Amino acid sequence: MTAERATPDFGDDTSTRRRILSATTEVLARSGQTKLSLSDVAMQAGVSRPTLYRWFASKEELLDAFGAYEQHMFDSGLSTATAGLRGNEKLDAALRFIVQFQQSYSGVRVIDIEPEVVIAQLTRVIPVMRTRLERLLQGPNRSVKAATATRVAVSHYIVRADDDDAFLAQLRHAVGIKAPARD
Repeated sequence: MTAERATPDFGDDTSTRRRILSATTEVLARSGQTKLSLSDVAMQAGVSRPTLYRWFASKEELLDAFGAYEQHMFDSGLSTATAGLRGNEKLDAALRFIVQFQQSYSGVRVIDIEPEVVIAQLTRVIPVMRTRLERLLQGPNRSVKAATATRVAVSHYIVRADDDDAFLAQLRHAVGIKAPARD
């Protein structure tokens, strides 16, 4: 592994690595993981195949890096959305971020192309999401609330709806908070 590939660079929008990972999102949304072509990713990113291979030696390596990239994008967005907040304000900001992320995320279309691949990946994602939500909750039922909110989010991911307000209301109900007066 080269030094360039050993150091993930998610922060620089102009980096070749980030362009390739961003292009992977678009190609996955069109083709799915099974039919993902490195040539298509290179073309979408505006790089040559040798350049792509300099960063990612194989399709598996690209998909592994893409998973880390997606996780980083979610985590950094969540951190930004909840920065400086506490208690229910922080929890509500996290729920609003989940709705916004899912509704704007182009990868959502992959469920329509390869549902079996996405459902298999959910076995990894659900426990992570549940644990993160549970950290924002208090009380004896926090694990049940986090699990319920996670299932609501996954349901909206699988069967996408265009009503962001209803999605957010369902998440708030699942964790037992009311909408702030400003909503």
